[in-house]
Amino acid sequence: MDEDTRYEAVRSRDGRFDGVFFFAVETTGIYCRPSCPAVTPKRHNVRFFATAAAAQGSGFRACRRCRPDAVPGSAEWNVRADVVGRAMRLIADGVVDREGVAGLAARLGYSARQVQRQLTAELGAGPVALARAQRAHTARVLLQTTELPVTEIAFASGFASVRQFNDTVREVYASTPTELRAAAPQGRSASRGRGVLRAAPGAGIPLRLAYRGPYQAAAVLDQLAAEAVTGVEEVSGAPGGRTYRRTLRLPYGTGIVAVEERTREPRTGTGTRPGGWLDARLHLTDPRDLTTAVQRLRRLFDLDADPYAVDERLGTDPRLGPLVAARPGLRSPGAVDPPEAAVRALVGKDGAQELVRRYGKVLDAPCGSLTHLFPEPAVLAGAEPDGPLGALAAALADGTVRLDPGADRDDARDALLALPGMDPATVAAVRVRALGDPDVAPPGAEVPDDWRPWRSYAVQHLRVAGEWNDR
Repeated sequence: MDEDTRYEAVRSRDGRFDGVFFFAVETTGIYCRPSCPAVTPKRHNVRFFATAAAAQGSGFRACRRCRPDAVPGSAEWNVRADVVGRAMRLIADGVVDREGVAGLAARLGYSARQVQRQLTAELGAGPVALARAQRAHTARVLLQTTELPVTEIAFASGFASVRQFNDTVREVYASTPTELRAAAPQGRSASRGRGVLRAAPGAGIPLRLAYRGPYQAAAVLDQLAAEAVTGVEEVSGAPGGRTYRRTLRLPYGTGIVAVEERTREPRTGTGTRPGGWLDARLHLTDPRDLTTAVQRLRRLFDLDADPYAVDERLGTDPRLGPLVAARPGLRSPGAVDPPEAAVRALVGKDGAQELVRRYGKVLDAPCGSLTHLFPEPAVLAGAEPDGPLGALAAALADGTVRLDPGADRDDARDALLALPGMDPATVAAVRVRALGDPDVAPPGAEVPDDWRPWRSYAVQHLRVAGEWNDR
């Protein structure tokens, strides 16, 4: 998009581009999402940025009206397989906070200087600035939805010091942390979309998981319900009002999440409707895991997808056109734990339930039917050293096969195919779910090239419509 096209998107308040780019107004010092309902600024006062971090780095603060930090992530990072796309997925997962820029560079196979140069050249911000913007968003969520002490929030958000935390919040939101907390609407129902309800101690962290465009929640919940592994996950309730719950293994601790099926849509005025959100609630043993947990949920529910681009391409196909029209915005679910997804693709649902029963770690505080974490690869490699499962678990445990957000998808495919018992169909399933690849064609299937780069979504449409058998 050139700048004139971007300005037209801003002028029409086009929510399709929320998260794709940001615009800032030089006369006010504020940056916004394209669908911001405020009066459209004059063209000569507007600057455009690829990321919120770049806007912040140029001295602009976040708009309090449209909250540009709460938009879905750019779908571009899920599609791209180059170093910038891989880096953005890793930064979103919290790698810079946990391992620093050196750790990020090592995962990408580049020097820290090369990573800094490529990100700055394309996005206008380096890895530290990008991680800082993400930490600021996490801090705002914790300040406005929990009763955690401000000092705890500083470190839970990933900041190295309280001073750094205070300075960043003031720069990004033009408010102190205390003022930002006080600005959260009280006594209103988040489920009705009228405000933010502060969580009572022990009640978990309430979240709005934003998405763009239409969202077919029923199809996603149907798939998750069919695949649910007892002890690790469950889907309860009647269709249309179901709740998906599961356990999470996270870098600093564990968690339990509940995500509601019912979608929420904001009230909008003129312009294209920007999408909506799913209500969720997170219970974490360590609040430092909030950023990572949210990003993994976003991958599971495919919330950063661009349904407009997918539907536009697939909707012109004679076979897929009616299916796209019937289910606009259909998503291709990912995974919260890529190694778990790989093991489940190999052994199937029944095999996965047996592995949980035998080797899963029992939660310190079980919650209803959620009692276990899925066993780690190292545990499985020691307990089941023989056969395809043992080979896969050992490769995942020692890093021979990498499935983290920054993994090279082609390298991962080749490494998986080199393992005994990993047939092309299983590897394709791992690539879709564990790696979130939007363009996977099952081996041997007649899948037209015209469906590129959205072949995973095309197959999903056929599967949901009952026109596709995986095996």
